[in-house]
Amino acid sequence: MLAGDADRERAVNVLKDAFTEGRLRQGEYEERVGRAYAARTYSELDELTADIPRSGPAQPFPVPATFKPLPRPMPPYPQPQPYPYGYPPPPRTNGAAVGALVCSLVGGFSFGLGSVGAVVLGHVAKKQIKERGDQGDGMATGGLVIGYLGVVFWILFWVLSAVGG
Repeated sequence: MLAGDADRERAVNVLKDAFTEGRLRQGEYEERVGRAYAARTYSELDELTADIPRSGPAQPFPVPATFKPLPRPMPPYPQPQPYPYGYPPPPRTNGAAVGALVCSLVGGFSFGLGSVGAVVLGHVAKKQIKERGDQGDGMATGGLVIGYLGVVFWILFWVLSAVGG
């Protein structure tokens, strides 16, 4: 705890009394007074006057009555974890988007029926993704593009095969 000017003066008075009573020699008195004026804390002042007897029971250097210790900082309040195991679960992928992509890839082997299913599921997936915030927008778009290309291909195939033959 830091000492003030009045505390330093009190310590110098104790040293002065000890010097006049013959308890300290001239050099020791001057050295201790210099250290008392340079002291920053109560413990430094206590060291200077600890071996000098005082009237009444021996006590450490007095603490001023205005001293109030600082309150101890409270530990931080533990913040509740929103998820018990750290990271939030990833957003789910829309099933219709997965179905659209799979149907579009299978559309070539099903004479266009898979492509039609890809187009239908792609539009359903786009609507659900917008409403629910699911993932899978890229799969839905891919399913739509490949599905529309498959539908056009199979329409051309059926038209040309009917005309040609």
